[in-house]
Amino acid sequence: MKFGVVVFPGSNCDADCLHAIKVVTGQPAEYIWHKSGSVEGYDCIVLPGGFSYGDYLRCGAIARFSPVMAPVVEFAQKGGLVLGICNGFQVLTEAGLLPGALHRNKNLSFLCHDTFLRLENNTSPFTTSGNLGSVIKVPIAHGEGNYYVNSDTLQQLEENNQVVFRYCTKDGEITPEANPNGSVNNIAGICNKQGNVLGMMPHPERCAEEILGNTDGQMIFKSLLDTWQRRCG
Repeated sequence: MKFGVVVFPGSNCDADCLHAIKVVTGQPAEYIWHKSGSVEGYDCIVLPGGFSYGDYLRCGAIARFSPVMAPVVEFAQKGGLVLGICNGFQVLTEAGLLPGALHRNKNLSFLCHDTFLRLENNTSPFTTSGNLGSVIKVPIAHGEGNYYVNSDTLQQLEENNQVVFRYCTKDGEITPEANPNGSVNNIAGICNKQGNVLGMMPHPERCAEEILGNTDGQMIFKSLLDTWQRRCG
């Protein structure tokens, strides 16, 4: 399985993602420069965290028009696996691959700390190795992670089982206090209706190795590899 990690001007988690993918999956991974006009030859595309184009205008708003995004959108529309982490999630919403938008955090401050996430969907290609309802600890690092959709779209997300992660307590309770940024319904990550595109604000690449003191993020990368291996028979 071959991974491609897109690098925009201002990306700062690209190296972390590349390293985590190689360590966890043992599969090849390469950088894809933002001016590239092709993502041919990759089995999964990762849009990493950071501050693409300095986060001017809105987070992800300029990156959405980067040359690489046209082939990424086409890749996703054909069923290709796309993972957007933090700023990558913001880019996915701006590109229309995921519904909704990311607003400023409710306290208007940048947040950088561990959060607990409850797994709401373990049928997506990104979560098949996780147990439904299980709790994982994954760090966040964002200033605009407050996920918002209108009520009709929110209802569709819930009914279609597109909410993949919710912020929760250590014991898995969904409470306002466990919601760090004010996201509607404590949403921390969603997928598209087809399930092949996942956007999440927390950073699984920062908790994927023993040396980091937490390996909960491995679930994402192992699930992707398992999905690909099943697809290839």
